[in-house]
Amino acid sequence: MPLAKEKERYTYQDYLTWPEGERWELIDGMAYDMSPAPDTEHQSIAGHLFLILGIALRGKPCVPLFSPIDVVLSDLDVVQPDMIVICDKSKITKRNIQGAPDLVIEVLSPSTSLKDRREKKRLYEKSGVKEYILIDPEGKYAERFLLGEDGLFGRGEIFGSQEILSLKSLAGIEIPLWEVFGEEKKDTSQSMA
Repeated sequence: MPLAKEKERYTYQDYLTWPEGERWELIDGMAYDMSPAPDTEHQSIAGHLFLILGIALRGKPCVPLFSPIDVVLSDLDVVQPDMIVICDKSKITKRNIQGAPDLVIEVLSPSTSLKDRREKKRLYEKSGVKEYILIDPEGKYAERFLLGEDGLFGRGEIFGSQEILSLKSLAGIEIPLWEVFGEEKKDTSQSMA
């Protein structure tokens, strides 16, 4: 939920003055409280994703990072995505990320789903994120948006929990979604009689 308006819009400088123990995001100057903490299923999925990406990107120039980490997209936009991958290391500072990641992954939860689908999707599109993936723990699917040459996200593509999600922003990287959801791979071959 957005912070009750004390000001019309907050900036990154305002954000830096807020208590360290609290987690907030700024989207177009609106402050969003990130409490309560994610549940165990959310964290398990995020952990599986980070492990898969970490192994796949070992020895490559791109860096996977997970929340909490500030991604500063503008003076009015500071977010903490669940997972990001940065291929331009000049965007990585000691304190935060300066600019759009190549890949952003958000694991949906009931308290953040609408914001992730609406406000954050618009922000990532406007900021030039190449690939935006939403993971739905309840529905057990992933939805991917790719940035087109026109600077807009295309229609979302849906991938089920038994499918492989081949990343477009990171050539050659595939995510077996059954591993993300902590499921066994089902045998889809049919026996011939």
